[in-house]
Amino acid sequence: MTADLAHRPQERSNWWGLAAFFVAVIATAAIGVVAVTGTAEQYNTLQQPDWAPPSWLFGPVWTVLYAMIAISGWLVWRRVGFGKQIAVYAAQLALNAIWTPLFFGGDLFGLAFADIVALWILIGVTILLFSRVSRVAAWMLVPYWAWVTFASALNFTIWQLNS
Repeated sequence: MTADLAHRPQERSNWWGLAAFFVAVIATAAIGVVAVTGTAEQYNTLQQPDWAPPSWLFGPVWTVLYAMIAISGWLVWRRVGFGKQIAVYAAQLALNAIWTPLFFGGDLFGLAFADIVALWILIGVTILLFSRVSRVAAWMLVPYWAWVTFASALNFTIWQLNS
């Protein structure tokens, strides 16, 4: 029983840490949600490539990706705390949050493309840094990186088609 009590505070802090990572990711997503509110019609009126997904697909995809992003960050934080790995992770979250208002809120497709390229680079750096701490955490970010690769191509194409 004494051993159980000794482990509880650490487990609680781990769960609070996980909750904090989810809050950070939810805040990132919330900025995007506010920026896209009422823009589905706008997105559908843009000239798009044939391979562009329907607007309804973005929500479910991002929900899964954001959960994986939060868990990935938490896994690394548990091992190394707030170091360079989490600093780069936080920077990529900031670029992620900025993209949606640029693209949808401001119709600044070129600036959004510059942002998403920087985001893509930082996700790659995050994966590299995370891989030195937790391979699981690094691999959890690969689908995110793949989706941002796709989103980058889509952003660039929409920018070119609507300039």
